[in-house]
Amino acid sequence: PAECAGVTPDEVVEHDGNLLMYGGVSCLWQSLTGNGTASAGQTLTYFNNANAAIGVGENSGTAAADTQTNLQGATIPRKAMDATYPLHSDGVVVGAASCAFKSTFSTSQANFAWNEWGVFNSATAATGRMLNRKVESLGTKTSASTWALTVTLTLA
Repeated sequence: PAECAGVTPDEVVEHDGNLLMYGGVSCLWQSLTGNGTASAGQTLTYFNNANAAIGVGENSGTAAADTQTNLQGATIPRKAMDATYPLHSDGVVVGAASCAFKSTFSTSQANFAWNEWGVFNSATAATGRMLNRKVESLGTKTSASTWALTVTLTLA
C-alpha cells in the first residue's frame, strides 16, 4: 500500500520449496488451453490482480499434500493482491519462468503465528482453488505490525 512505499522492512525471510496443488495446477493448464474465466470464485478463475490472494494460517502439524484444497488451520484469512501483482515478465527474458504474488496484511489482520501459507485464485474463503501450499514458521504477527508476504513461484 501507499503508506508502505519507501519503508525498509524490519526483516526479510527467504525459503525455497513448496508444493503445487492438483486443483491449482489444473486451473493453470485449463487457462493455458483457453478454459479459464474472469468470473470470481470459480474453479477456473484466473490468478490475476482482481482475483488472486495469499492466505496464511496457524497450522503447523499438517504436512502439505498435493490433494489439499485449502490451508489446514482453523484461522486461515486470505488477502487480495497488492496493486500491480501478480508480476510476470513475458517473453524470452530472465524471469519468464517466474510469477510473483504479494499481499499486505494490516495491523488488524492475521494476528497469530504464521505457520502455513498458500496462493489462491479467490480472496473469499472456501471458493476458488489453491495453487500451492507451504508449511513453515514465519513468526508471530501482532497488531503492532503490518506484514507483506511476497511469494515468487518459479518453474524450473
